[in-house]
Amino acid sequence: MDNMQAVNKFVAAYLKKKGFKDEQFLEDLQNKDSTPIDIQNDPDIAKFIQHFSRSDDDPSRYHEGYSKLRSWTYSSLDLYKHELLRVLYPVFIHSFMDLVAKGHVQEARTFFNTFREDHEMIHLRDLQKLEGVVSQSHLEEMEFARSLRQSKVNIKICQYSYDLLLQYLHKMQSTAMLGVINEHINFQVTPGQPCSISDDAEVVSLIGNCQDIANQINQKEIHCGLLEDSLEERLEKSGGLLSDSEKTEGEAKEGDVEETKKRSVESGKQGASTKKLKKDKAVNATAKAARPEPITALAAPRVKPELPLPVMPTEVEQSILEDLRTRVQLSGAALPSVSFYTFVNAHNGLNCSSISHDGSLVAGGFSDSSLKVWDMAKLGQQTATVLQNENDPSTSEHVMSPNGVKRSYTLFQGHSGPVYSASFSPLGDFILSSSADTTIRLWSTKLNANLVCYKGHNYPIWDVQFSPVGHYFASSSHDRTARIWSMDRIQPLRIMAGHLSDVDCVQWHANCNYIATGSSDKTVRLWDVQSGECVRIFIGHRSMILSLAMSPDGRYMASGDEDGMIMMWDLSSGRCITPLIGHTSCVWTLAYSCEGSLLASGSADCTVKLWDVTTSTKLPRSEEKSGNPNRLRSLKTLPTKSTPVYSLRFSRRNLLFAAGALSKNL
Repeated sequence: MDNMQAVNKFVAAYLKKKGFKDEQFLEDLQNKDSTPIDIQNDPDIAKFIQHFSRSDDDPSRYHEGYSKLRSWTYSSLDLYKHELLRVLYPVFIHSFMDLVAKGHVQEARTFFNTFREDHEMIHLRDLQKLEGVVSQSHLEEMEFARSLRQSKVNIKICQYSYDLLLQYLHKMQSTAMLGVINEHINFQVTPGQPCSISDDAEVVSLIGNCQDIANQINQKEIHCGLLEDSLEERLEKSGGLLSDSEKTEGEAKEGDVEETKKRSVESGKQGASTKKLKKDKAVNATAKAARPEPITALAAPRVKPELPLPVMPTEVEQSILEDLRTRVQLSGAALPSVSFYTFVNAHNGLNCSSISHDGSLVAGGFSDSSLKVWDMAKLGQQTATVLQNENDPSTSEHVMSPNGVKRSYTLFQGHSGPVYSASFSPLGDFILSSSADTTIRLWSTKLNANLVCYKGHNYPIWDVQFSPVGHYFASSSHDRTARIWSMDRIQPLRIMAGHLSDVDCVQWHANCNYIATGSSDKTVRLWDVQSGECVRIFIGHRSMILSLAMSPDGRYMASGDEDGMIMMWDLSSGRCITPLIGHTSCVWTLAYSCEGSLLASGSADCTVKLWDVTTSTKLPRSEEKSGNPNRLRSLKTLPTKSTPVYSLRFSRRNLLFAAGALSKNL
């Protein structure tokens, strides 16, 4: 009788734990008399009761269960090991959080420190966040930890690996591990052989619940076509591009010389750059027959702007049209000329750089709270293409340097913290800067003065970007929000909230109706600027997103992360077209060529890479389903001597500008 009462007590305790509310039933169950059970002669029942009789508060169950699961996984056959290893990380973090939730803080720290090394290579940033969880209240207050505990992780695994795991769990009867796996992991079992190791980035999605939310959001309708009555559309209707194409093929040498002279003025470069441009022009002319059709052939319908757009002056419009007519058409056979601006003697003080649309101005934001702008035309007369940042205390900020030569840069002072981002307006007459002092400042490059100080964010502002038409700009901050502003209002027009961590970068869509934001929560979101709603969530990165770029036709987006991975996305479906693998360090900047056929990427690994976009977007459906991770062809890698690449910009004539600071530590 005593044995049966013990069983009833365990059953009652279990039901109560699971939320069963009928107290009278539980009381009757504990006091109920039944036929006694001979536990000693029934080892299965004895073992079962032994498992449940162990206190739920026993912290050793987690350490022992995870240790055995880890040992079994690492000793599995190589064919299935990489699939089974995917289970360890979610089991590890949820075991840690379960221990904290039950008040075993010291045991949780020991467990965390014992096994964290296994996961630091891929999940270091997440572990750094969870490391600060030292009490039950932290689990409730930290949004990242709370979202993890409230939802499941999706893991793709083949049928045989799944059967092996179930067989192990049944054999070991580890209730702690079984409970964690059952509650927090959703297995997507696939028939056939295990997935290849190269697919690991795609088989473990972020958070199950967030994935479901993303799928719902990604069903929303978006209009990613270009703006009606744009300059490009007017030029196409007038036949300007076609006549220019014909003119290019049949042009005499005098025309080439005239063209290259114009580009030489635009870039502020010397004769060597001019010769390079002439060479690329000639290569382009011979390659036109083999060049594939531009991807704009399948462009989305034109759309109307949701924001009132500024009126463009006639002379500026004519200048842009002239640039469009003389644009070099790039392709895999006709790569762009590159003009690289190197900051020297920056003493690790350069945080960001920005280049104007025509390459005539280059700006740098520094840790000493200063913003400096170099005029390439003036600089070319003195020091060619080397940007000298004179931070030596002996050379104070006067108009004249000690040797009596006028400084080649304009100094903008006003921020009270490091400057993290700078952005030129489309016409180059204004520049924005954002800082750790939580403000954005608007400067005039004509007056060399600060015009407005915008306040609204509560924490450091990591990025700020002018819209393609000017007047409006977007910012992203440590406060986990992005904001839309206009130059004539000191308060933000829209606040985009939804990311779970810092919003590290922001980028405008070509039609100005949407902005994209990249975050430390490893997601990219697309927002409607009129409603402020999130209309797309892009999930797939394994680390924080540091750079974004929108294709000129408005259909695609590229994002770069801390691990060196670049992913190209289809905006309409919200799916990744292909990951681009090649960089070995952070991808700090991305830029599409003006016709969208090439993607340029700049990284902390001191290289600029050029990728063929056209071929990737024209693959047959059969290849799209196969999931080939190297669809985008890497056309060329351009290494620097020892200069991480901070920023890239294609001019309207398709000359590629790049900037970075020479690093002696590399």
